[in-house]
Amino acid sequence: MKPFDAAIIGGGIAGLVAAIDLAQAGKSVVLLEKSSQFGGRAISVKRYGATFDLGAHAIIRGGALDEIFQDLGIRMEGGSPSANVSLLWNNQVSHLFRFIFSQHLSWLGKIEFFKFYNKLTKIDADSVPAISLRSWLEQEIRDPMTRHIAYAMFRVSAYLHAPDHQLAGPSLRSIARTTKKNSIIYVQDGWQTLIDQLNEKAVRSGVSMMTRKNVTEIKHDGTVRQIRFADGQEMDIAHVIAATPPSVTSRILGDVGSKSVLRWKEQAHVMKAASLTLSLKRLPAPDHFAVLGVDQPIYFVNQSKFIRLSEDDTSVVNIVKYNGTGGTDPKTDERFLEQMLDLIQPGWQKEVVAKQYLPNMVVAYDYMHLGREDRFPGPAVPEIAGLYVAGEWASHGEQLADAAAASGRRAARCVLKDMEAGRKGGLETIVV
Repeated sequence: MKPFDAAIIGGGIAGLVAAIDLAQAGKSVVLLEKSSQFGGRAISVKRYGATFDLGAHAIIRGGALDEIFQDLGIRMEGGSPSANVSLLWNNQVSHLFRFIFSQHLSWLGKIEFFKFYNKLTKIDADSVPAISLRSWLEQEIRDPMTRHIAYAMFRVSAYLHAPDHQLAGPSLRSIARTTKKNSIIYVQDGWQTLIDQLNEKAVRSGVSMMTRKNVTEIKHDGTVRQIRFADGQEMDIAHVIAATPPSVTSRILGDVGSKSVLRWKEQAHVMKAASLTLSLKRLPAPDHFAVLGVDQPIYFVNQSKFIRLSEDDTSVVNIVKYNGTGGTDPKTDERFLEQMLDLIQPGWQKEVVAKQYLPNMVVAYDYMHLGREDRFPGPAVPEIAGLYVAGEWASHGEQLADAAAASGRRAARCVLKDMEAGRKGGLETIVV
């Protein structure tokens, strides 16, 4: 096969960003994706004229993805939601401020809520010790109902329901950015518009794009030498970025191929959610465009209130149940989400045009938690020269799509640095 300076395995956001960065630095790059299209979990699908993302995605202004996409010239057109969200408590939906000023919160609770929110706007997340989110919240907030609301806010920020495991610092850093005006951006016409732009940028930058290329092995002797494919083909290569889950990277290395990758795989907490997306002819309760579950681990959003997601003005809504890191029953979760919709949008069943249910949607293959021995995994794999990792799981403090984009850029810069060091040392970095 044609020689390349670097090969990237996995064509999601992390792989696309890494490929573009390397190509724009003048390197010959091949991007390998085992499925039929690039984009990973950021793709969109069309159903009866409506655009469905895989769950409800958003861009946080000032985050890594926002900064990297701006640097690459990716247009991020969309709309921002207002702050007047609603809360679901005890099977009843109330607007946030109406709930806060009701009898649900004591006077102490009301004061604590506003103090807590004000603290979020100013907090230095780097100064927070390595403790769980629950430990931090229990120390900061005395009123039980105020803590319930805070937990709901953190769930929707991280798409995660694991306060005993997730580190407080990264969670606070992420949620603090959402307190700024117009900080949350829903993407016009869905996230496929971003993926299409990344694909075009990659091609124009000179990246060789290959779909249906399933890598089954990375051959190495302490240094990357070759990759092999399911179709029997082989490629000599000196630098590989595995923008794949740690379990996949470990498998194609062989579980004894790298102690670090094996450790990352074994300590990973995979985040999953049950996600139900609907296209509705009419929204029965249009005022409730975003609903946080306070006593239930759910979030509902009608993104169509702020952006175009359909060709005929139907409303595209999503409701998600955060499943933490444990398994659940798909049918039970679907019934639960439908029951929650009955409370939030009564009569919704009569308005359904299209439906997409993802019972075990992967939110992230790992995140920053107390059980992770390596606080910042990658991008280099210590035992194997020329091998690097990327993906939202390889977070260095970012979350979700921010972590994916940031890890891709980190891996690309590490490759470039190593290539430069190789040239200065008189080493050949291109396998021909």
